Amino acid sequence: MCLLFVGLVLQGCNAVKIAYNQAPTLAYFYLDGYVDFNDVQSTQIKNELAQMQVWHRQTQLPAYIDLLQNLQQKMKQDITASQACEVFTDVRQKALALTDYTEPAALSLALTLTQEQLAEMQRKFAKGNSSWRKDYLEASTRDVFEKRQKSAIKRSEMLYGSINDRQRSLISQQIEKSQFKPAQSYAERERRQKDILQTLAKLVASRQDAATLQKDMHSLMQRAVSSPDTAYRSYVETITQEGCASFAELHNTTTAEQRKKAVDVLAGYEQDFKILAAQK
Repeated sequence: MCLLFVGLVLQGCNAVKIAYNQAPTLAYFYLDGYVDFNDVQSTQIKNELAQMQVWHRQTQLPAYIDLLQNLQQKMKQDITASQACEVFTDVRQKALALTDYTEPAALSLALTLTQEQLAEMQRKFAKGNSSWRKDYLEASTRDVFEKRQKSAIKRSEMLYGSINDRQRSLISQQIEKSQFKPAQSYAERERRQKDILQTLAKLVASRQDAATLQKDMHSLMQRAVSSPDTAYRSYVETITQEGCASFAELHNTTTAEQRKKAVDVLAGYEQDFKILAAQK
């Protein structure tokens, strides 16, 4: 659910409310697309997702509301890259809370998986990788640039409304200077997928005690959060700092009208989360 905040931020407010209330169903179909659950697993995962939403509504949404209130104040004035990264760190910590919460349920489900389901997951990974390679590794440098530019402009306009030519030019310059390395991102994508498949296969075949199984699942989820590849961790830090600086630089070019629009958008999210938090 925490990822819902990240994934839906800068989308329409109604979309946030609808998607949040439907999150257990959407998450189920997403996971089922990778595993193809049997009837027993379907019941188990649906119950776990419903419980997760209750936990998230009660314990996490209030923190999102505080974050949105903080952001509204920041949007009224110039900000620094450091301030932008403080927001990123806050959101990341909320994502980690979700990771910790889901760990027991993930282990319980993992122990019921079959070899056929692991093979289905591997096929789904391969299909997604093929699409990713076409978009970022096999496409021309110009096509990748335009894809990233279009996405960045869309996100900016969802927050600030229409942006001017100077701001569009700034976004283009930021992307041109970016340290984004598709090959490095893809290598980590493959590492994580291999790690998931190998660890799950080990869990499925294991006759180890509960404490060891829990340790294996915890280690897997930690490696997903923080790669064991030191070069990749350094790369992520570079990209993160770059993103914070780019956001601050663009924000500091915005007009009073654009900043008001941003505050209004965030206030809309705040109101939606308050409504969602009050629901039973």
